[in-house]
Amino acid sequence: MADIRRAIGTGIRVRPIGVARSPFKEPSDLPPPAFAPPRFFAAAKGEIEVRPEFEAGLEGLERYSHIIVLFHFHKAGAAKLEVVPPGQSRPRGVFASRSPHRPNPLGLSVLRLLDRRGRVLEVSGLDLIDGTPILDIKPYTGRDRRSRIRTGRPPEKRRPAR
Repeated sequence: MADIRRAIGTGIRVRPIGVARSPFKEPSDLPPPAFAPPRFFAAAKGEIEVRPEFEAGLEGLERYSHIIVLFHFHKAGAAKLEVVPPGQSRPRGVFASRSPHRPNPLGLSVLRLLDRRGRVLEVSGLDLIDGTPILDIKPYTGRDRRSRIRTGRPPEKRRPAR
């Protein structure tokens, strides 16, 4: 515990760099990803509006097709250490889920960058609600792709050879 206190000092302070503009007004407007109609999120468009003092930080971002957006689940409610994911019956630890009910309610989305107009980024793949505080934006690069990723799903059973 002393190492953690030494590393972060008296705390971590984060301030939003912008806000999401979305057609979704409440969390209930978004279907759980497992139950969303095909291409629901891919078709969902909106904007990331960056505060004026951070506009210079967007320079060159338009060269990328996708961005990683870190955000605050500002309407998540109380944290839970165990959650039952949509469509499942067994609880699992919150850190093995995409639940917004986390000790630190932070989220991450990979969005397609359609256009940049000054400090406004037009995006698709939006899965954020209107007014979501944006904490950081990063370009999605080739280093972000992984070929051997385990998703937590049980492995498919192989059929015996005939």
